[in-house]
Amino acid sequence: MASLSNRTIFITGASRGIGREIALRCARDGANIVIAAKSGQPHPKLAGTIHSVAKEVEAAGGKALAIKLDVRDEQQVQQAMELAADTFGGIDALINNASAIFLENSQNTPLKRFDLIHSINTRGTLACSQAAIPYLKRSDNPHIITLSPPLNLGKHWLGAHIPYTLTKYSMSLIALGLAEELRDHGIASNALWPKTTIATAAVEFAIDKDLLNASRKPAIMADAAYEILTSDSRAVSGETFIDEDLLRDRGYQDFEHYNHAPDCVELQIDLFVDP
Repeated sequence: MASLSNRTIFITGASRGIGREIALRCARDGANIVIAAKSGQPHPKLAGTIHSVAKEVEAAGGKALAIKLDVRDEQQVQQAMELAADTFGGIDALINNASAIFLENSQNTPLKRFDLIHSINTRGTLACSQAAIPYLKRSDNPHIITLSPPLNLGKHWLGAHIPYTLTKYSMSLIALGLAEELRDHGIASNALWPKTTIATAAVEFAIDKDLLNASRKPAIMADAAYEILTSDSRAVSGETFIDEDLLRDRGYQDFEHYNHAPDCVELQIDLFVDP
C-alpha cells in the first residue's frame, strides 16, 4: 500500500511520545486515528492528553477518536475496539505502544510494582491484540505492531533489571507468536524497537534526563512504523525490527534530522540493543 488514507489505526498510549508521533505521521495520509490512553485530563508534569492529540491529528489531515483507556481493564479494551470499529467501519491496524518502565533488579522490585508493569506490558498487549483480531480479520491489509525489543539473551541484559526485561520480552514473544497464529488470516504481527534512546517522558523521568540530548526524536519510530503499516501484511510479519535498520533497508539515508539535540555528538544505544 502506498497510503494510509481512510485506514483505521488504533494506538494505545497515544497521548504523548512515540504513540502521539505515530498518530500524527499516519494522520498526514488521511488515516483514522484512535487515540487510546489513560490521560483524559492534563498531567502536572507531562504534556498531552487524548483530546489534545485528537486536535493535532485532525489538524494534520486525519480523523480522530479519543478514548480514555486503561489497557489493564479487559472490558474497557473490548468496548474501545467496538467503538472504534463502529465509528470508522473497522480496524486496520493496532499499535501496542502502552508500556510501563521500572529499571531495578529482582531484589529491589516490589511484587506490587512487578504486577503493575506486567499487567500493562504483557497482559495489556495480549488483551488489546485479542480484542482487535476479530476486526483485523476483516481488513485487506491488517497489521499489529508491538513496541518491544529483539530477544537479546546476553547476560548483561538479563542481570540488570530482569522483572522489566521479562515483561518487554514477553511482549515480543506475543508479537512473534501472533505472527504464526494469524498468518493464515493475512494479519501481520511485528515488533518494533529503537536503536537509540528516544526523547520521551520515559527517558526524562524514569531513566536520566541528561540522556535526552543523546537521544533521537520520536519521529524516527513513527517513520519506521509507517513503513511497516504500508507494507503488504502477507509479506512482512514475524520480525523484530530496529527502527534505523528498517529505515536504511527502505532507502532512508539522512538520520541527523532525527537527533533531539542538533549538536549531538554521540547517541545513546537503547536497552536490549548491542552496539
